Amino acid sequence: MSESSYHTSVLLQECLSGLAIKPDGIYVDVTFGGGGHSKAILAALGPQGRLFAFDQDPDAWKQADLIDDDRLTLITANFRHLERYLRLQGVKQVDGILADLGVSSFQLDAAERGFSTRFDGPLDMRMGPSASTSAAEVLNTYSAAELQRLFGMYGEIKNAKTLALAVVQARMQKPLESTGAFKEILFKLAPRNKEFRYFAQAFQAIRIEVNQELKVIEEFLEQSSKVLVPEGRLCVISFHSLEDRLVKNYIRTGNCLGKEDKDMFGVVHKPLESVIRKPITASEEELKVNPRSRSAKLRIASKL
Repeated sequence: MSESSYHTSVLLQECLSGLAIKPDGIYVDVTFGGGGHSKAILAALGPQGRLFAFDQDPDAWKQADLIDDDRLTLITANFRHLERYLRLQGVKQVDGILADLGVSSFQLDAAERGFSTRFDGPLDMRMGPSASTSAAEVLNTYSAAELQRLFGMYGEIKNAKTLALAVVQARMQKPLESTGAFKEILFKLAPRNKEFRYFAQAFQAIRIEVNQELKVIEEFLEQSSKVLVPEGRLCVISFHSLEDRLVKNYIRTGNCLGKEDKDMFGVVHKPLESVIRKPITASEEELKVNPRSRSAKLRIASKL
C-alpha cells in the first residue's frame, strides 16, 4: 500500500519549511502515520541526520517497515511519552518536532477500526493498543451526565443532553455494538441537511474520550519545549478548534489554558515564540487534491 493510498500528508512543504531542517540535525515526527512527512524529512537530511518517529498504531508500523533507512528510528509508543522515549534512545535535545494531529485516511477508511461515519463497523475507535477503553464501553457504560459532557465539550453538539438521553434509552433495549447502531440514534436528532457534520461531531467526541486526545496533546506540548534546542522548531497541524486552542495557548503563553506567567515587571515567561503571524492553511491546489486538508491549521514556533 502506497503512502498516498494510506494517507495523504497535509501541508507537507509548509512543514518542511517550518522545521528549517539542518542536514545534520535530529528531528522527531511524533505522528508517523503513513510516513509521508517522515520520508520528506529524511530526504532533506544529510548522512549524519537522524529522525525519530512515534506511532502507537500497528497499521502505521507496517508502513515504517517499508522504509529502509538507518537514520530512521521508529518508537512504537504514544507521543505523550516523548521525553522518556527519546532519553531511552540517548537523546536529550532535538532540532525540530512535527505533529500532525489528524486521524489518518487509512484509519477513517478502515471499517473495522470504528472511526468512519461512512462504513458500518464495531464501536472501537482506539488509536493503538495502549487505549484501554473502546467506544462501545463509553457509550454503554457512561452516565447520561457524562455523555452530555462529552458531546457538548468534545463534539460541540448543541443538543448534547437530548443525545445523551437517547443513547441511554437505546442501550437499555440492546447494548450498542456497531457504528451503524450509533448512527441510527444520531440520525433522528441531527439537524436537517447537516446530518454528516452531526455524525462527525459525535464520533469526534467519543474518539477524543477513548484516546484521551486533548490530555495527550497537553502532555506533549509541555515536553516539546523541554527537548527542543534553543531556536529549535515546533510544527503542529491541528484539525479542530479544541486541538488548535491548546497549541495556540501554549505557544502564546507557555500554558495550555492560556494563562500568562508574568514576573513583577510584567514580562511573560514562556518557552516558545510563534514564527508566523497566523496559522497556515491549505492552498487551493492542495484542497483540490486532498479535500480532508480543509480544516488543517499549521502553527510554527521556535524555542526562545
